[in-house]
Amino acid sequence: MALKQVIEIADLLEAPRIDTGTLKNIFLRSGLSAEELESRRVKGKKGETQFVKVRLAGKRGKSGRKKASAPTLGIIGRLGGVGARPHKIGLVSDADGAITALAVALKLAEMRARGDILEGDVVAATHLSPCSPIILHEPVPFMDAPVSMAEMNQFEVDAAMDAILSIDTTKGNRVINRRGFAISPTVKDGYILRVSEGLLDIMQDVTGMLPVVFPITTQDITPYGNGVYHLNSIMQPATVTHAPVVGVAITTEVAVPGCATGATHEVDIEMAVRFCVEVAKAFGAGRCALYAEAEFKKLIALYGCLERLKSVGEESKAGGKL
Repeated sequence: MALKQVIEIADLLEAPRIDTGTLKNIFLRSGLSAEELESRRVKGKKGETQFVKVRLAGKRGKSGRKKASAPTLGIIGRLGGVGARPHKIGLVSDADGAITALAVALKLAEMRARGDILEGDVVAATHLSPCSPIILHEPVPFMDAPVSMAEMNQFEVDAAMDAILSIDTTKGNRVINRRGFAISPTVKDGYILRVSEGLLDIMQDVTGMLPVVFPITTQDITPYGNGVYHLNSIMQPATVTHAPVVGVAITTEVAVPGCATGATHEVDIEMAVRFCVEVAKAFGAGRCALYAEAEFKKLIALYGCLERLKSVGEESKAGGKL
């Protein structure tokens, strides 16, 4: 159960100013050391935001021992902003990714303080902006970020992450029509790979329902700024890392704007938090792989490298994208 952590984080992020001191104290009370917390305020062309990163050491995690072998899971909360002031008052739907990532970190910290220590390290990162701009997008408006996608990826995607769960509100579309959360196929170095069977198993155990997988396209795994349509930013971490990335989308039956207030469903977020916690347990212990390494190497041998999809591309002589 992680509803307590979700409510505590959501309540803090609903304020017009994010009290990072209170956020820090919440994690310190849960047993984290000051060295495991990182916070950085960054100003961009459209405002400013507070980046937050939490590092949780595991029993056999790489942060604790030179010869440690347990892999590190990254938990990234993707969003434009937690609020859209002065245009909107209150927590926006787009805040779900940040709430989920921080609630996962808080739950794992409290588990560790009680003696339930995971095998591998976990690194959780997100950013908190209560005054983000709104942008037009089809079929409903999205939240924009006060800083660039490159700046978000630079802070949120950590070199220590061996695999990444990228969590994002993904309600502003017509291709997912079930409330709760859904996962994407695994993306690695330009390839959209098969869906992880281990993640499907965990998802149905956590939800008690059939697992839901949302569709992604080649466009979605290319960087923002290349002029093509993206479902949203959920797969953007895959453009700057060699680690396998899986999107965890907080979803609804109908298209809901990212800037909508009163649209946060704590119970749905709580399910996503439990899913991420269970993945963290299994991944660090070597019981859940996000992709089949041998199959990926076979694809490379057959069809070559597709890492050019991680770049913004270049114009061909015919005027199209290469």
